[in-house]
Amino acid sequence: MQLLDGKALSQSIQLELKAEVEQIVAQGGRPPHLVAVLVGEHPASASYVRNKMRACERANFRSSLKKLPVDIAQEDLLAEIASLNQDPEVDGYILQLPLPAHIDEQLVTQAVAPEKDVDGFHPYNLGQMLLGEDSYLPATPMGMITLLERYGMETSGKEAVVIGRSNIVGRPMSVLLSRKHPQGNCTVTVLHSRSQNMAEHCRRADIIVAAIGQANFLTADMVKEGAIILDVGINAIDDPKAKRGYRLVGDVDFEGVKEKVSAITPVPGGVGPMTVVSLLMNCLKAYKTGAGKALEKQ
Repeated sequence: MQLLDGKALSQSIQLELKAEVEQIVAQGGRPPHLVAVLVGEHPASASYVRNKMRACERANFRSSLKKLPVDIAQEDLLAEIASLNQDPEVDGYILQLPLPAHIDEQLVTQAVAPEKDVDGFHPYNLGQMLLGEDSYLPATPMGMITLLERYGMETSGKEAVVIGRSNIVGRPMSVLLSRKHPQGNCTVTVLHSRSQNMAEHCRRADIIVAAIGQANFLTADMVKEGAIILDVGINAIDDPKAKRGYRLVGDVDFEGVKEKVSAITPVPGGVGPMTVVSLLMNCLKAYKTGAGKALEKQ
């Protein structure tokens, strides 16, 4: 069994990004600038944002945090987004989800300028991805594709199952695995809450992406020998022995399946760090198409 170590790979990629940024600065450019917009004090969201800011520091990116009150009016949030869209010093920004209930999440997401949408959530970028055109890919699916690429996992002609159909992970991942690409060309089945015979579908799969949000959902009896498992889930379960009284597990019963599969991502330390580094990769791309192009013209 090969452990697809997202933490180690993300650190390696951050060093690659750091070297590229150092070269940009040496040539008279500025570092890429990533902004995180955090509405309210959601603990998990605040933790995710901290991880992203730390990754920026390690890669020599400039990072900024814009904290907004939980009761901010929707029109005021839209005004903040418009300001970021127009700021030439901001290459990309992320609007940390979820947003408070009184905010129309879809409306606000669509207000983000596509060229600064390093999360890859804007309909324009999703449409470009669907067409196979150049775009900012959603960060979590992009991270998984990068894992497959860097670890040399063969995907062409394989049967893939994606468990979950969210717009952030499941649906885009199914598109990426089926596209004409070295880490694509799969025959893809998408499973969800209304799917019948889920275990039967999973047992046929060479690659399984588990993104359903249920702790230890995928068990050994649902996995065939030699499968590749990408576990997107992060679930807290009670554990009196743990320092905090709980521990994090994925959507896959890691201990149950690890001896049966050929490769698997751990939780934590698998897909999560790759999501963060994908944001940085998208931000550098945004810099190169915006501020970087302006520098070349000088």
